[in-house]
Parts: sequence; structure tokens; C-alpha cells
Amino acid sequence: MRALLYRDTFPRLVADMKGQPWKWLSRLVFLLGPWAAFWMVEILNQNDVFSDLQAWQVLMNLVWYYILFLVCRLVLGRRRRAATLAICLSFLIGLVNHYVLRFRGRILFPADVASWKTAANVADAFDFSIDVYMEQAAVLLVAYLFLVWMCQPQPKRDRLPLPVGIVAWVFCIGYSFAFFFTGMLPALGIYTQQWVTQANGFLLNFTVALRYSSVDKPDDYSHDLVLKLMDEYPSVEGDPDRTEPINIIVVMNESFSDLTIFDKLEVSQDPTPFLHSLSENTIKGWMYSPVTGGGTASVEFEYLTGFATIFQPPHTVAYQLYTKAGMPSLASLLRVNGYESTAFHPYKSSGWNRPIVYNNMRFDNQLYQEDVDNAYLIRNYISDQSDYETIFQITDAEQGDPQFIFNVTMQNHSSYAQGWNNLEKTVTVSDELRQADYSSEQYLSLVLESDQALEQLVAHYEQSSEPTMIVFFGDHQPPLKNAFYEVLYGKPLSERTTEEVMQQYQIPFFIWTNYDIEEQEGLVISPNYLGVLTAQMAGMPLTGFMNFLSQLYEEMPAITPVGIITADGEYLEREELNEEQQQWLETYETLNYCGMVDLFDEARPMFCFD
Repeated sequence: MRALLYRDTFPRLVADMKGQPWKWLSRLVFLLGPWAAFWMVEILNQNDVFSDLQAWQVLMNLVWYYILFLVCRLVLGRRRRAATLAICLSFLIGLVNHYVLRFRGRILFPADVASWKTAANVADAFDFSIDVYMEQAAVLLVAYLFLVWMCQPQPKRDRLPLPVGIVAWVFCIGYSFAFFFTGMLPALGIYTQQWVTQANGFLLNFTVALRYSSVDKPDDYSHDLVLKLMDEYPSVEGDPDRTEPINIIVVMNESFSDLTIFDKLEVSQDPTPFLHSLSENTIKGWMYSPVTGGGTASVEFEYLTGFATIFQPPHTVAYQLYTKAGMPSLASLLRVNGYESTAFHPYKSSGWNRPIVYNNMRFDNQLYQEDVDNAYLIRNYISDQSDYETIFQITDAEQGDPQFIFNVTMQNHSSYAQGWNNLEKTVTVSDELRQADYSSEQYLSLVLESDQALEQLVAHYEQSSEPTMIVFFGDHQPPLKNAFYEVLYGKPLSERTTEEVMQQYQIPFFIWTNYDIEEQEGLVISPNYLGVLTAQMAGMPLTGFMNFLSQLYEEMPAITPVGIITADGEYLEREELNEEQQQWLETYETLNYCGMVDLFDEARPMFCFD
């Protein structure tokens, strides 16, 4: 066989190369096409392919570009036409992505394709001018098209030999099936990038997002089952015995946590003295976040909707993939009950797709960093002090008008290894903790600043004549090094129990009012319930879904992807729940899927009053 290969095949190839060099030049240019397309799209994606992407990311992007070129070749039957079509399609897709990146600060996601009409309605408000990235990509496009033009045209349609064509189609279809419909990506640990959205490269991240863009339908899900549950869990009227506040102020404080829950934390002073002292007219306890170290938007989503990330594909963020117009939310509930709602985040509006999400949730107003007057910065972020002063301006200017303000702060955002600009080192840690992560001192000093600003927030509304309720919670514990947490636990992280793992997801929360309420301490909750508790404390009516959540809370007061806390205080993983608890969770999954994915007309009254 080897002799036959050398005697017959190679001489024919050599003779073919000598006799028809144009054919081999055309093949070479075609094979270089996916590399050119990849480089061009990543220029538009504002990535340096030589430094920003790892080798496996480059490879997995290239597979998709080769599939694109190959499919064009199989369909058109000519290399020049296939290469021209594929490179032009790549440029157009890259250009659309570049504009999305410019306008929203993150790359194109599959959900954006479905909402193109909404984007078109406001297209005239954006700047479509040509920038340096577009110029560089256009140069690469023209250069490649010139190479294609230099190739001699094929005299007629040239189909690939049948066996080669079959193998090519099998590869394209087989790889696509494995990518989208098997466990290949989770097994490789590949998930969509949601915050630093360029990190996977454009085409890989888009296809990965597409792979995770649907929430699995529960096994027994049906419209009939949802309608049956509607009868079991009707809406509930508001509580007339509760004071209805004029101002409902919700503060989700970036990375705010109370690390004194760890016995081995040794600090020079209490980082949260005001939080610990707060007791009058206060309900307080511990919220178990669905995330740690990052993923702010997942906590927002759970609080505002009551839907739970435990039912989503891992490492996905609903703000990027699953929200749509008319999604049930606390903002829409309060709007129906006469409140003007404002979403306020003193940072870039591009983060986590918030402008579109807040519109979908029917917030009346949105404020971002450019709306904060005379902001005082700590490091490079707007301080909690300036953040709260903006809230004061809203409520003081609208005396007598019910206001719902949902505020996500920015002061404590990572990283904590940066400079100490406008921040005094007020909290120090033990030598062992400092060696594990020296940036922990900056983080704890930031938390003390937050605690002092929190005291000013409460003091302002103590003096207000308008009934005011403040709901305060952190979104997650900080992204400090694993070595730091191993010192706190006194063991390797891999040896923790479920209860100990959930300790890293434990965040303080409180509800405070400037009028009399019954004080409570030590409550355990997760953010999917906290929005319901907010509505209950404000005397608001509850939807049927919120009624269900209030009953589920009595069975499982905290539900997170890493663990569940039961009514009797057990810390269990999902598969450890008993049969009755599993049934509760399955009912929750059914309603979660309906409200988040499949909200049909007959079921809408269970989730919305409007």
C-alpha cells in the first residue's frame, strides 16, 4: 500500500501542481479564508487574537469558520464564490457585533437577533461612524478578496467527489450536533462569557450562548398543569393592617458581606459596626446568594422576579439570555399599585444588558453614572455616599408621590489589588490572612466605608416625615483568593461540607422602616423570596406566583444552585431532598418555566396584575 501511494498518488499530485498551479493557489487561498475571517471578526470584536485568546479558544472559533467556508463550498460548488460569500458574511456579522459592542458594551447575543425590531426603532439615536477597528477589518477584507480575485475562476461548477462531500457534511452536522445537543461543552468546562463577553472570541461565545439559550422544560410541564396550579395558588389581597410606605428603597450593595461569620477572621476593627447595631424597626438576617465572587445580575434577577437560577443552565445569566418584554417583576407590581419606579446603577449602562432588561421589567426611569451630580469617587468608582445622595434627591423632589427605587451600588467592585485612591486603610487583618491575600485589607476597608454611608442613609430617612422602607442586601461575597478562604475555613475548600460551602454564599440583609414594625433577627432567606417579603412588608397584594413562593418559603427558606436550606435547618444538595421537598421544587420549576419562558395568556394573571 505504501509503495502504491508513493508510486501513483504523489507523482500525480506533483504533476497536477506543475500542470495546474492555479488550482492549488485557489485551494490555498480558500484554506486561508477561515483564518482571515477569524482575524477580521476579532479585530471588530476589539480582541488581539495573539494575546487575548487561548489556543483552545482560537481552535474552537476556527472550527466554526471552517464549517462556514465548507458549507458555502458544498452549496455553491465553486471555491472563489464560496470564499467570497463566507468572508463577506463574516465581515457583516462582525460589523453588527462591533456596533452592539459599541452601543451596549458587550458582544452580540442570540437574544439580540430576536429583538432586532426593537433595536431598529432606536437606531437613529446611535453613532454609526467608522472607527479604527472597522478600517483595519476592511483592509483585511479587501486584501483577502484581492487574493480571491487573483485566483483563476473555475470553468464550471466543480462538486466535490461524493465520498468527500459525504464526509464533509457528516463532519459539519456531527460537530454541530455534539456542540449543541450533547454534554460536550459542560464536560470541557466551556460556558458563555457574560460579563467580559469578548473573552471567548465572538463566534465561539455566540454559539456557546446559543447552546445555553434555552431553559430545559420540566418533564411533566403542560399548560393544563399550570392552570391547575393557578387554582391552587390564587392571588392574595394586600394587608390593610400594614403601613404602606411612600418610599420603598432597595439597595443591593456591590460585594457587601459580613466576613465576621467566619470564626478565623482576625481584623483590627469591626468592618460593619452600624449594620450590627441596627435593631429598631428592623427585620434582619442572612440571605444566601446564588453566586459568589461575581454574577451580580443573577441576584438582581432573582430578587426582582422570584425566578431561581437553580433552574437555568450553569454559568448562564438571565439578563443576557432569558428576559423579554412584559416579564413579571416587582417593579411592574408596584407600578400597578401607584409607585413610580426607578432603576439606578452608578456605573455604565452597558453592564449586564440592563437598559433592555429594566425596560422589559417596566421600570419607569433608569439612572446611570452620568446622572450622578458632583460624584465623590473611591478608587475609580462612585462612592456609596454619592450614590445615596442621588436617592435623596429623587425622594426629596417627589414628596408625597410613591417611589420605588432599585439601586445597585458600585463602590466595592473588585479588583482590590488596585491603588488606594481616596480610601484610607482602616481595617487590617492578621499576617496569615494578609499573606493569603493582601487585597483583603482594601476590601474590608471598603466595607467599612459602605457601613458608614449606610448609617447616613438610614439617618436621612429617620428624619423624613414620609413613611419609608429600606431593603438592603449585598449581592455576593468578594472574589478574594481561594487561599484566603482556606485560612478562614481552616481546611482545603474541597473538603467543605454543603453547609460550609454555603457559608461562602451567606450575605447580610435587613428591612428597616422609619415607622413601627415588629423586629426580627436571624431570618434565613434567598433573593428569590426577598422580593415577596418586600411586597408583604409594604402591604402590597401578591400574585398567585408570589403566594406560592410565600408557602414554599416555609418549606425551604433558601434555594441556591449549590445547596438548599430546609425548614428544619438542614443544608442539602438538590438530590438529597426527600420526596415531599422534591415535589415542592418540581412545582416551583414548573411555575418558573411558565413565568420566565412560556408565559401564555391564560397563565399571565398568575404572574402579573396588569
